[in-house]
Parts: sequence; C-alpha cells; structure tokens
Amino acid sequence: METLNVKNEIKNVVLVHGAFADGSGFKALYNELTKKGYNVSVVQNPLTSLEDDVLATHVALDRIGGPAILAGHSWGGAVITEAGNHPNVAALVYIAAFQPDNGESALQWLQTAAPAPENGVLPPDDKGIVYYDKDKYHAGFCADIDANEAAFMYASQGAFYAKGFVTPITHAAWRDKPAYGLIATEDKSIAPEIQHAMYKRSNTKVTEIKGSHVIFMSQPEKVAAVIIEAATQGAQK
Repeated sequence: METLNVKNEIKNVVLVHGAFADGSGFKALYNELTKKGYNVSVVQNPLTSLEDDVLATHVALDRIGGPAILAGHSWGGAVITEAGNHPNVAALVYIAAFQPDNGESALQWLQTAAPAPENGVLPPDDKGIVYYDKDKYHAGFCADIDANEAAFMYASQGAFYAKGFVTPITHAAWRDKPAYGLIATEDKSIAPEIQHAMYKRSNTKVTEIKGSHVIFMSQPEKVAAVIIEAATQGAQK
C-alpha cells in the first residue's frame, strides 16, 4: 500500500471565517485553490465563543485527515492562533487577521488604533451579540466588492458573541509553527497599522495587498498564492 510522502505534499487547506461573515465568503478563494489541486474545507464558525470556534476548526482538521494549511480571516485569526496547535496544522496564514499572543485577546489589539470613520462595529446588544452597522457595511467591511455581493454578505453574517472578543489566547500556535500574514492596505475594519504591528512582533512573513478587509474575496488569486507558498514551504521542512 502506497503511503503519502508528507515532506513532498501538503494539499489540504482549512479556511476559517471571521465575525460579521460566514463561510460562503470563501467561495472565490475555494475556487482558486481547488482548481490548483488543493483539498479545501471551509469551517462554519458558530461565533458563540473562542472555545466553540476552536472546536469547530478542530473538527474540520480531524476530518481532513492529514497535514494542512490553516488560514483565518479577521476574528478567524484569533481562532487559528488557538486551533493551530492541532497536530495536522503545518502552517498558519493570517488574512487581514488578528494574531494575539498568549494572554492577549483580539479586542486588545483592535483598541491599539483609532477606528476608521467607515468602521461600523456596533456595541453588543442585550444578548451580548455584536453586529456590523448595515449602513457602513459596504464601505467599512468590503468596499472593493460590488454592492449586491456586500448586501448578501451582510444578510448572511453570523451572530458574533462579544465574549469571544475578550477571551485571551492560552497557547499561540504561531510561536511553534510557520506563519504568513496578508495585510490589507485599505482595511477599514482592522487598521493596517495594527496588522503590521502584530505580524512584526511575531516575525510573520508578510505580503501586502492593496484592498479592503475582504481581500480574499476581491483578490482571491493573490491570497491563494500565499496559501500555496505556505503549503510549498511546509512541504520542504
């Protein structure tokens, strides 16, 4: 029976979405990766807590059954920072994403720079759920996709419970595994300077892409290229 040579082949990718979105936003990136021969799994985060999102990601990693690149967008960066300790994870890719260290939360980093005027993150409602302002969603979250697609994204966003935002990381996987970071230079949801500061601190390999917070939707080819780079480099280790 032939066995897979892990050193020469990492073909699995697990994608983790952030707050104010769901996994359907990854369709263009999924298409780019699958047409190049990658086996892609898209996690549907419950967004009820950091722990619940990590569990959902672990389920996907268990099911994919081999070495994988774990990529997260926005809040999904905090999720992969904790979930990335899973033994199937070969490398981490942060797509305009939070990258906290041990004892840090995503909210701590968000508060290190003043929000852009377009930013529409609302205070938690009476259930502790955070939504994005409908009137600011297109300009603040996804300015470089068309208005119809932005409207669908807004309608399909999950209910993001604020407690996840303040939950600290216990074991930052980027301390033990290779990390790649994509900075969205026109991001109005996570300021580019926050992204730069996080990735510089962790010695993450950085790629800048001119675009909004959803560069994985507006420029999937460029995001896919970094994921493929991570898979290729990981296979050589």
